[in-house]
This record gives sequence, structure tokens and C-alpha cells, in this order.
Amino acid sequence: MKVAVASDHGGFEQKQEIVAYLKEAGHEVLDLGPADDGSVDYPDFALLVAQAVAQGAAEKGVLVCGTGLGMAITANKVAGIRAANVTSVEFATLAREHNDANVVTLSGRFVDPATNKEIVLAFLTTAFAQGRHERRVAKIHEAEAWRLPKGDYPQA
Repeated sequence: MKVAVASDHGGFEQKQEIVAYLKEAGHEVLDLGPADDGSVDYPDFALLVAQAVAQGAAEKGVLVCGTGLGMAITANKVAGIRAANVTSVEFATLAREHNDANVVTLSGRFVDPATNKEIVLAFLTTAFAQGRHERRVAKIHEAEAWRLPKGDYPQA
């Protein structure tokens, strides 16, 4: 499987370990940066991975920052991306089975490297369950087209 991977400075060390882990497992890896642990802006790298997955240059994406939260928020701005911030193997499995997630975001500060590798393995090997979940994922796709007109805000 072709997997796009990136991080920010907070996730750089674990990104390096995940890249090596994926290559050892026989995956083709697109390491989209950064090249070192110098301070960078996580949205720049989240967008690189999200765009690679959305455009079909990679089948799945893996992002690592301090918490994984900012990466998920950013990646989910790209149409076609369903990024899940995951901190357990069970959540990785459910993100794939129920949500057909195609990008996983990881915490490089609050989750240890061994657990993150297990999360990545579960994420890459779990199939989408389809069935009733297909309808729900279709609704996510429909929501991507929705835009609130300027100055037109819902009333409480």
C-alpha cells in the first residue's frame, strides 16, 4: 500500500520511526516532511498528506504532531478526506470500519511510539464495514459541498 506520511516538529521523531516501520512492513512511503525537527507549521504538512490522499497519489495518510488534533482539523478541510485523531488501537479500527477514515492523525507527545505503530497497523489493515455505514459516509461527502453564504448565520 502507498502511504503518505508527514509531521510537524512535535511529531518528527515518531514520524521517522513510523516511516521505517511502514517500509519494513513492505509499504511504499511518501515521506512529505519535514526533513528535520526544526519548528514548522503543522497545517502545511497536514495539507500535503491530505492532498496526496485526495488526489490518489497515496491510498492512506499518517500525520503526527504533538496531539494530532491540529493535523486532523486541517486535513479534514480537504474534500474527500476523513481524518481521525486516534489514541488507541480500538479507535483506529472503528475509524476504518465505521467512518472509512483515510487519514490517521497521531499524538507524538501523549502516545508512546509502540502504541502508535499498533494504531497504524490497525488503521492500514482494517476494512470499511460498509452496510449501514455507507449511508453515513455519503452524508459526510454531501456536507463537503455545503457553504454558509457570507453574512447569513443561523439564528439560535
